[in-house]
Amino acid sequence: MKKITSGVLTLVLSSSLVVANAQQKKEDTVRVQDIEGVVVTALGIKREKKSLGYASQEIKASALSDGTTNTGNIASQLSGKVAGLNVTTSNNFGGSSNLLIRGVKSLGGGNPLIVIDGSPVNNTYTQENNVDYGNALSDINQEDIESINVLKGAAASALYGERGLNGVIVITTKNGKGKEDGSWGVTLSSSVQVGFIDKSTFPDYQTRYGAGYSQKFGSQGANGIANANFGADASWGPKFDPNLSVYQWDAYDPTSPNYKKATPWVAAKNGPLSFFNNPTTYTNSVTLEKGQKGKNISFTYDNMMSDGLMPNSHLNKNNFSLKVNYDLTPKLHTSFYSTMTLQDTKGRSVTGYSDNTVTGFRQWWQTNVDLKEQERAYFANVNPAIASVANNYGNVSWNRKSATNGTPAYWNNPYFQAYENYSTDRRFRNFTYAQVTYDLLDNVSVTGKVSYDRSNLFAENRLAYGSVSQAFGRSGKNVSSGYDRRDVTRTETNYDLMANYKFQITDDINVSGVVGGNIRRNHLNSTYASTEGGLVVPGIYALTNSGGNVLAADEQLFTTQTNSGYVTASFDFYKMFYLDGTWRIDQSSTLPAANNVYNYPSITGSLILSEILKTKNWMNFWKLRANYAEVGGTADPYQLANYYTSAGIFGVANDPATGATAHGVGIYQSIITQSEKDLKPQRSKEFEVGTEMHFLKDRITLDLAYYKTKTIDQIITLPVSSGTGVTGKVINAGRIDNTGYEVQLGLVPIKSKDFNWNIDVNWSKNTNRVVDLYPGITNLLLNSFQGGVSLNARVGEAWGTLIGSDYVYLNGQKLIDPSTGIYQTNSNQVIGNTTPDWIGGIRNSFNYRGFSLSFLIDMRKGGDVFSTDMYYGMDTGLYKESAIGDYRDKPVVLPGVLPDGSPNNIALSQNSTGSNYGYETQPSSEFVYDGSFIKLREASIGYTLPKSVLAGTKIHDVKFSIVGRNLWIIHKNLPHADPEAMIGGGINSYGWSIGSMPTTRDVGVNVTFKF
Repeated sequence: MKKITSGVLTLVLSSSLVVANAQQKKEDTVRVQDIEGVVVTALGIKREKKSLGYASQEIKASALSDGTTNTGNIASQLSGKVAGLNVTTSNNFGGSSNLLIRGVKSLGGGNPLIVIDGSPVNNTYTQENNVDYGNALSDINQEDIESINVLKGAAASALYGERGLNGVIVITTKNGKGKEDGSWGVTLSSSVQVGFIDKSTFPDYQTRYGAGYSQKFGSQGANGIANANFGADASWGPKFDPNLSVYQWDAYDPTSPNYKKATPWVAAKNGPLSFFNNPTTYTNSVTLEKGQKGKNISFTYDNMMSDGLMPNSHLNKNNFSLKVNYDLTPKLHTSFYSTMTLQDTKGRSVTGYSDNTVTGFRQWWQTNVDLKEQERAYFANVNPAIASVANNYGNVSWNRKSATNGTPAYWNNPYFQAYENYSTDRRFRNFTYAQVTYDLLDNVSVTGKVSYDRSNLFAENRLAYGSVSQAFGRSGKNVSSGYDRRDVTRTETNYDLMANYKFQITDDINVSGVVGGNIRRNHLNSTYASTEGGLVVPGIYALTNSGGNVLAADEQLFTTQTNSGYVTASFDFYKMFYLDGTWRIDQSSTLPAANNVYNYPSITGSLILSEILKTKNWMNFWKLRANYAEVGGTADPYQLANYYTSAGIFGVANDPATGATAHGVGIYQSIITQSEKDLKPQRSKEFEVGTEMHFLKDRITLDLAYYKTKTIDQIITLPVSSGTGVTGKVINAGRIDNTGYEVQLGLVPIKSKDFNWNIDVNWSKNTNRVVDLYPGITNLLLNSFQGGVSLNARVGEAWGTLIGSDYVYLNGQKLIDPSTGIYQTNSNQVIGNTTPDWIGGIRNSFNYRGFSLSFLIDMRKGGDVFSTDMYYGMDTGLYKESAIGDYRDKPVVLPGVLPDGSPNNIALSQNSTGSNYGYETQPSSEFVYDGSFIKLREASIGYTLPKSVLAGTKIHDVKFSIVGRNLWIIHKNLPHADPEAMIGGGINSYGWSIGSMPTTRDVGVNVTFKF
């Protein structure tokens, strides 16, 4: 064991870019095994980092949380910290963060497996009815986390078999430590953080023109004074003139001080930015812990209360966790861990296009509308004393149909939408495991373990009386009121039995490993139901208040089981060469009997060259590693046989003579997807080589990796001719290749008794290619976007191809249609790709006595984004780019050429025809932007009080911190939005910017007391 020297010991755990500091004091939180380079790998197995023949990267808890505000989702706090890990975080309130390791390997996307203390847990992403309910990893209490180890490649995750396709994120929880005298230790932490909108991620409106689709006012009101264009949800209207007065929407609101008054035609004083709140989050936690040899206990309670950007949005999350380790005898060891999360959320932001208030702000808006007046109108009119059909039950919208008809044309009053048409959800989550280990011999132990993961989601959506009619509920018919609810229960139970062994073959050759088995059962029970035909009584949100017959509920129920066995062998030759082999066999209940048993092998090797070449005087560590492994994935339930869903009852009637109800006939929806009874598991094969070097006593550390992955037999639904009676068929098809490079660099420029400076850099590049799909098929549709753009897997290109309309070119010039004077376009063209060229992060951390300073720069190069906001918003005249100079006041000749090659000379009048920018005249390719960004992701300043100040008190440690997140978008190419802010998780996290919430610069204050 290396002796811990005085001062500060800089630790750069190989392939980790996170630097921890250990001081020669008994209060150190860095354990001896960390100094020796011991990390937690698959199945919770602890290994010496130097012996591993594959790339992994460990992040300590301090690097996850100390330098940033609490996001409520630990996934987002991994951003920029791990080479090869791409994190995409939506701006949705309580929304999802998508994790992707080493590129997309499956045609349908895919997230890594999450494991806590060796047991898998659910990380399902849920988004329904345009509401993002987040990914389940947000239930994990970050106060429980000791470290996170990212297992990147197939060799690292092979022991998880058919679940290891997309990599594994291994979370290790803290053990109780307590005080030196054996008494209880108490830690109290409290933080408050406030968000401020980054205006570069929200529309910069033009302020020269108001409501309308042409520069003409609408109808005339009293005294010959013009009415504003109420029904037009655009700002391509008449030029503002403070000397001109018109009747605006509030002139027809009896509760308004402007009732029956004409007001100056000017840009609004309070634009949409005034609609948002400054989100505030309060987090408080208490930890009680006690520990000594052979037994320790830790209990944590954490509470988070958060108000979102949108009015009437609030999240309250309570987390309780208990961990106990106890040795019943010197040979019998037990462990127990349980965590429970209770979360209530109100007012989650709507995502996507329809009925999303922020979509209106970004695409369909009038720059003359004052939001504070809309707020006043809502609260004045929603009063039960006056709320009625006459004022749309309080929905007094800026977008009234006409002077005589106050019904909203397209958009609700934003405050009515927030306070009446809000969603609520309650989530319960419990993860528990119990483990017993018995030491049969000095070198053989047996472990039995049971883990149980349960989540319950109860979500409700409301559509209040007076709302704009919209598609709603089971039938999807347009209604102006309604209620729906979703109940989802998921469980996963794992039974594990394994034997650990370690034998010394000779004095210099050792072998160790595991032999074990696992039984996993997953269960889902989901029910969705809604009213039909609107509500009978306003304000009562219940299925029994349905205006029409309620359709049969949409129910899903399944239980699946996977049985597994595995064996590993790790050989250590002279502490210089390590050779590992693993083999796992799985049996899946979702595959046919002929194909449901399959196996996954791996072999890895690492060579410690610094021991062989005796380079320790200048290179204290040098390792070469290589591996080959296979992992895979099984089918979802109900892929082997056709199944039907209920569409209601036909022929139900009452007998007028007897009053008896005649039984009807059940109606079932047609099958549109053909099942496949001969499915096989999909497989991914990967080869990886790498090297790790430490120079000058760890003042410089470098880790390099190269990998090549081939994934085959994808389980996908391919489109087929509707003439066959179905539109799709489940099949094994497709191959995706990924090739990549990863670099991790650690530098310690200054290291002294009082001052340390550490620099941690990570960079990775992944090249992805769809090699083939199926004979005769070259494109697979993955997602469709508003604006005629789609996300695709296209043969010969990287996964994530954007297809839409593009210009027609003649000799490199855009071609003009001589009959219209606008551009000719071609549909179904490749217009971009969402795959980034590379990602990276740079972290600097400084320590001077009790002071600490750190900041993280997070970067992404490439990855195209289609902006539906710009596609529509430029046409409707919202953005400042649409009102530059005298563009709207004179005829415009679009740059381009006519079919004969001559320059375009056809002038377009702006006074009557409206915009010549946007979706009406330009192809979708015009609104595809490079998704690159450079962000100051995290920053913190902290101070730990000297022990001398605390002498004589019961306080053991006090630390104050000022932290920040997303403080500065240093560079981006996507205008008026954050290139990260997609509409959700999973497939919805790629390439589509539409109606996203603005990004906030979050600043917080943390204080921690230890007793």
